Amino acid sequence: MTTYSVDFFHSSINFSIKHMMITKVHGTFDSFAAHIEASKIEDFNDSYIRFEIDVASINTRDSSRDHHLISADFFNADRYPKITFISKEITSDQHQIKLHGDLTIKDVTRPVTFEVTYNGCVKNPWDIDTYGYTCQTEINRSDFNLTYNDSLESGGLLISEQVKISVELQLNKN
Repeated sequence: MTTYSVDFFHSSINFSIKHMMITKVHGTFDSFAAHIEASKIEDFNDSYIRFEIDVASINTRDSSRDHHLISADFFNADRYPKITFISKEITSDQHQIKLHGDLTIKDVTRPVTFEVTYNGCVKNPWDIDTYGYTCQTEINRSDFNLTYNDSLESGGLLISEQVKISVELQLNKN
């Protein structure tokens, strides 16, 4: 097994959610840690992947909204400061890698599957093998006790239940 490090300057954990049923709000988690080991990193073959996300690092470009998101109404970051993902199984065919694992938010753990796209490998300017990936999934926030919402006067809800998660990863071989 080889260990890989995340290039945090060229990687991101992103999400989007429908707001007022007409637009999407996009955000990121600016602080996270990762441990990645694999026999064959190109397809995550025989790998172990663990992410820890600092909830308080949420960034939607609106500090009032970010403070509300880390409050007890949503993530309750004082009580549940981390979101974790631990891989359980990787399946792949010639076109798609599926990363199955357990996502824990607010002490609720649910299985999720990320669709992973391998974007290639290049030597960086320091002659280190660098690998790129795009990983995507969608979760129902209510499954993780993220239930805050409000009804709109025009009908419908303020915030969608479905959250799209996209992770852009640049990994360096250690």
